[in-house]
Amino acid sequence: MNELLEPFARMLEAACPPAVVRTIETGQSAAPLWQEIAQSGFLDALVAEDHGGAGLSLADIEPLAAALGAHAVPLPVAETMVARALLAQAGMTAPDGPIVLVTSLAQPVPCGLVAEHALVDTGEALVLCGIADLSPVPTGVTHSLAARLSGTPQGAAMPRPTAGLRAIAAVLRACLIAGAAARLCDLTTAYASDRVQFGKPIGRQQSLQQMLAIMAEDMIACRIAAQLGAAQGIDVPMAVAATAKITTSSAVPRIAATAHAVHGAIGISEEYDLQLLTRRLHEWRMADGSEGYWTQALGTARLADAATSVDWVRQLVFA
Repeated sequence: MNELLEPFARMLEAACPPAVVRTIETGQSAAPLWQEIAQSGFLDALVAEDHGGAGLSLADIEPLAAALGAHAVPLPVAETMVARALLAQAGMTAPDGPIVLVTSLAQPVPCGLVAEHALVDTGEALVLCGIADLSPVPTGVTHSLAARLSGTPQGAAMPRPTAGLRAIAAVLRACLIAGAAARLCDLTTAYASDRVQFGKPIGRQQSLQQMLAIMAEDMIACRIAAQLGAAQGIDVPMAVAATAKITTSSAVPRIAATAHAVHGAIGISEEYDLQLLTRRLHEWRMADGSEGYWTQALGTARLADAATSVDWVRQLVFA
């Protein structure tokens, strides 16, 4: 897997440093960055080999999605990978340009302002349409690339996955959160080691060590949840997606709060990279269902089954 992740991470480090993220967030074109990513060939990683792709599984590209989160990439790259795979599976030609996954028109869609196309789950089918047809408007959140969409999607339709598009989108958010959480842990630990107060690094204070230990626990939990969510493939079962999203979304407030508490005032400054990650964590937490949404969905599914909890979990794991 390192053979796949290492060149991908190198490409992101070269093509998408924080300065590029900032320029795109302030309204400059994302086309050069998208062209760099498209030319790498990674967009067809999930497309089957007989359709011209690499034929990788969702578990195979989970580290790539995490790397996208760690680099705060301001484009729907993981979403486009999934969309292109679903389109190829349905015998449809994928359009050029970034594609967002739209699981609800009632909620803001991350990267909606920089997408060219949308794959919309209508509840009955998946519809591919131009993003302009959905009248994207900014959410009003400073520097956010998310958009509110409206209207009726018109375009080519194809069958939706068993659990709908929201389940796979939730797993992608979990992967992005896991990657950003790992990067935040690195940044926060390094800052605590370098920042000196009263003659010693603040990281030697027992209270900060406790905070960093809990942050690391949450980060590992996010990583495991994302990996387990991606292990089922693109047609993600609802309960698997729920577990991944509940675990990662519920960890977001603690991880972000600890990062900002340790960094102090510098963490919220526009010139510092920390806020590029924490802003996205909060956005991904809510996207495609927060932990509250997925907790209700998981609880409803459990109560609808007469089996014991142990048997119910076994059925989900070994089905």
